[in-house]
Amino acid sequence: MSQWSVYIVKCNDGSLYTGITTDLKRRLKRHNEGRACNYTKVRRPVKLIYKEILDEESLARRKEIKIKKLSRANKLKLIYM
Repeated sequence: MSQWSVYIVKCNDGSLYTGITTDLKRRLKRHNEGRACNYTKVRRPVKLIYKEILDEESLARRKEIKIKKLSRANKLKLIYM
């Protein structure tokens, strides 16, 4: 049974990107190599600013969706709580 990370990275342009993974270190490396997704590819480097560990993929996906629906201000509140 693997653990899932819901994470937020801050991109070089100040924007925020939310995702999930089972290997956060590897995923962050891929973001910074430009191989993770098109959004962060042109906004490198990225910096991890939030992570939450969950035991099930379904919980992580629901949390990711919930975070993605938040306004930037509310994402920042979540990060800095």
